[in-house]
Amino acid sequence: MKNLERTIKALANLRRLKIVKFLAKNGNVSVSEIASEIRLSFKATSKHLSILTSAGILDKEQKSTNVIYFLHKQPPQVARKIIVLLSNSRE
Repeated sequence: MKNLERTIKALANLRRLKIVKFLAKNGNVSVSEIASEIRLSFKATSKHLSILTSAGILDKEQKSTNVIYFLHKQPPQVARKIIVLLSNSRE
């Protein structure tokens, strides 16, 4: 039940939903690209990414000086369903 709560809290934010939708469409993306897309500072974007990663929704990889984020291969079930909804959304 605690994991479900963490997942729902992580996705209960418009900016984080935009991040998930962007990654679902674009795959592996750097923090600076994500920050530019959602029009948020690098620091604030990193905080949102940390929350999504802690919830098991995103994963990351260090490439040289960049951190690349992508959707986790096995996100929580509720997150998978929301990712599908976001992927099909035109908003």
